Amino acid sequence: MTHDGYDYHPHGNQHIKHFPNQHISKLAPFSGLILSIVLVVLFLVRYYVLETFLLKLCYGKKYTALDDKERRGFLNHHIAGATKFIVLVLSIYPFISVCFRHADFLTPVSETSIVTMGDLLVVAAHMVVGMYIFELIYRNNVSPIGVLHHAGTILIGQTAIVLSLHIEHERDATIEFLLCIVWGAFDIIAEFLPHISIILYRLYPDSHSFLSRVFLISAITTFCGTIAETVVIFWFFGSLWERWDLPFKITTPMLHCAFSACQLHGSRVFWRMYQKQMRLIREETSLEDRFQPTENYIRNLRTLLNML
Repeated sequence: MTHDGYDYHPHGNQHIKHFPNQHISKLAPFSGLILSIVLVVLFLVRYYVLETFLLKLCYGKKYTALDDKERRGFLNHHIAGATKFIVLVLSIYPFISVCFRHADFLTPVSETSIVTMGDLLVVAAHMVVGMYIFELIYRNNVSPIGVLHHAGTILIGQTAIVLSLHIEHERDATIEFLLCIVWGAFDIIAEFLPHISIILYRLYPDSHSFLSRVFLISAITTFCGTIAETVVIFWFFGSLWERWDLPFKITTPMLHCAFSACQLHGSRVFWRMYQKQMRLIREETSLEDRFQPTENYIRNLRTLLNML
């Protein structure tokens, strides 16, 4: 297959190696407007839907009993989880088609559509960026590592889109955006379950056995997701080695190591939460064992009195 002077195979890493340097979307020049719309929608959903009635309707006192810090985190996990689910539905087809099959950014979504693969991916990228901006502004207890991860994602994602506007001078622009959407795909998939885990933690704080399993699964999935992401990213990065300029050859592995460290920190947090739940289970079991002889004595005494 030939496209813009490039001959490449429709499958395998030959497609990636010879991916054409092209504008990613006709929507890229309107990035500011798209991001503004995303942020306004997130505000409207947060203020007029979630805070006003939906969370109270769904969770009742379990939500209203939370303090302000917990309530903000609880709401943010709903926003982030819902946004990631929408992004996954919106972008899974163009992501697979562009990265692992035969499409490029200018390929129409369908034969009769004016919407291209790149259009959907640009909108999805802005939704992820808007979600992280919302979290940084709305939450009042973001960890330093969380700030590093979110700020890095925002700046790198926007930089990749801006570079694509000047492909005549930025020969790395297209493949940089490709790398960003691979990063984003793993971030969405691997980090989705942790949002559910924290929501369940706020709803069922005393269900230690249930929460221990939830946190263990979250720790395992985030850890395995980071390992899988590293393998795919460096396969991708190595396949395009000859096309990267020297600054990207140096900074890309460094940035990936920084992001991986953030994700592994998240796995460590969930592992500690799992250990805490297991400790609480052992304490409850120990307490029950301590009172069991007394309960047996009282039961036997009642039986004896009834016999008399």
